[in-house]
Amino acid sequence: MSVTLNPSIIGQAEKVHTAILEVALANTGLDEKQWITLNQAIAIDPVDTAELRTHVVTATKRTTAEIDSAITRLNERALLDDARPTAAGRALVADIRAGIAPALDRAYGQVSLKDSAIAAQALATITAALSQELSKMTA
Repeated sequence: MSVTLNPSIIGQAEKVHTAILEVALANTGLDEKQWITLNQAIAIDPVDTAELRTHVVTATKRTTAEIDSAITRLNERALLDDARPTAAGRALVADIRAGIAPALDRAYGQVSLKDSAIAAQALATITAALSQELSKMTA
C-alpha cells in the first residue's frame, strides 16, 4: 500500500513532535511559545525585541500578544536579556535539545538522506504555499 503526503500525515507527525517536546519541557517551566521564542533568539541573535517579535510572529503565525507574553516571561526568568539569549537561556536550550536528541535521531535515522531531502523540499513548498493562502484568507 502506497502512502502519499497529505494533511493527515503532516498533522500526525506534528502532533507527535509536539508531544515529545511537551515531555521535554515538562519540568522546565517553559511552554511551547517560550521554547520557540528562545530558540529563535539563539538562531537569529536579534538586535532588539521588535526584531525578535516580528521574526517569531512571521515564522509561527502566532499573535503578537502571544509572542510578547513569551518574551516577557523569558526576560523575567533571565533566559533573555531584552531579546538576546543569556548564558542561562542557551544552557537550558542545550539541555533540552540533548534530552530529546536520542529519540529524534532514532526516528529520523529510519529515513534515508535522499528521502529526507525530498520530504524537506516538499514540506517547505507546502508551507510556503499555505502561508500565501493564509495571507489571502486573513487580508
